[in-house]
Amino acid sequence: MPSPAGTAVPDDTAPWPRITVDIAGPEFEPRPPEQFAFDFPDTECDGWSTPDFTVRSASVRGASHRYSRKPRQDAARVAVHEDSGAVVFAVADGVSGATDSQLGALEACRAAMERLLYLLSQDAGGTRGGTLDLDSVAHHAAERLRQLSAWRLGSSDPQSSAVAAGWYATTLVAGILQQEPTGPRVRVCRIGDSGAWLLDRATGSYHALFGTKTGSDTDLVSNAVRPLPHVPDPVEQTTEHLTANEVLLIGTDGFGDPLGDGDGLVGALFARHLAVPPSPLRMAHVLDFSRETFDDDRTLVAVWPRSPGGAP
Repeated sequence: MPSPAGTAVPDDTAPWPRITVDIAGPEFEPRPPEQFAFDFPDTECDGWSTPDFTVRSASVRGASHRYSRKPRQDAARVAVHEDSGAVVFAVADGVSGATDSQLGALEACRAAMERLLYLLSQDAGGTRGGTLDLDSVAHHAAERLRQLSAWRLGSSDPQSSAVAAGWYATTLVAGILQQEPTGPRVRVCRIGDSGAWLLDRATGSYHALFGTKTGSDTDLVSNAVRPLPHVPDPVEQTTEHLTANEVLLIGTDGFGDPLGDGDGLVGALFARHLAVPPSPLRMAHVLDFSRETFDDDRTLVAVWPRSPGGAP
């Protein structure tokens, strides 16, 4: 239908084509998850900015769960600590063998966020130049899973850790990104095999903050890695400073496995789309790319440092 000026109106009703990387996976209409999984939608996304940072997050159900009527077992939560301006984040990947791992992932994120925000508030102005008790964050999340199990059992069963593992086992990556006099600094811990990376927007290269499943550090992550409610001693954690060109990425292995070392097609895809912050819906759309054999749930949180002028 022509516009009043006589020019054609673009067709904005056409569906977004799904992004294909190399060989596409099978296409089908997703099936609904089981009836009591209504709290775990197929796709979630979010995005906002503070004076210091721009945040985008997305979580999508993988093709395997869309076909088998399983709920999305990944979760992500992000918040800003009001007094310090720190971005607080948690990402979790429920273990497929656990019966209610989607709830475990969500509650682990909630517990980690609560503990991180509490620790920041206990230290007036945050932890600039100080330490952050990330071990307590991991233990707090593990205790939440045990409490859920005890409540479900109707008793404080001393075997609740084993029961929690059977019901709610999940990975967890949690931490804070904070602006400091020397620039943005991230402090992050993990349990299990989810990951975190720094993406250099100038070169398109990725720096893994933890050991990955590919390359020379393959032995660092193995089948011996145990998820929550198990908490290793010590908890795996690291601290890194970001440059103005770097983007912090926190993701589950549904993102990390196809990313690999970042030097392939998936790495190029995200380097291109994350050069500047996309809209939250666009972030979810890109994360839902199709590639043969990669059918797991995918979750990604991305944080861009902002310049004094306000641009990422």
